[in-house]
Amino acid sequence: MPSPEPPYAYAGLDRVFHERARLGIVSSLAVHAEGLGFSELKTLCGLTDGNLNRHLAVLEEAGFVAIDKGYEGKRPLTRCRLTEQGRARFAEYLAVLEEVVRKAAGTAQPNLRETPA
Repeated sequence: MPSPEPPYAYAGLDRVFHERARLGIVSSLAVHAEGLGFSELKTLCGLTDGNLNRHLAVLEEAGFVAIDKGYEGKRPLTRCRLTEQGRARFAEYLAVLEEVVRKAAGTAQPNLRETPA
């Protein structure tokens, strides 16, 4: 009989999302279903071109982000959006993260020392 999963192992915290810059990228894209232009995403997440490119490559390789290159008028435009798989996996990730917060909040001890009046 297999042993139960340890209650604080949090296997659902996908390392692809669980990185500060990628968490910012995916969070930004999650609230913009139509996607965001590269420049908009860079500004929202406070990343350099190189950093954003690298993190988007990781997300794209995982199948979580689609990157479309085209034009807006005569200007090149790179648009990034979450894929359906990315949206679903991010929702799962957030559910596990909520569990982490719930468990941690349940173990938090209030400060029982009296404070001076």
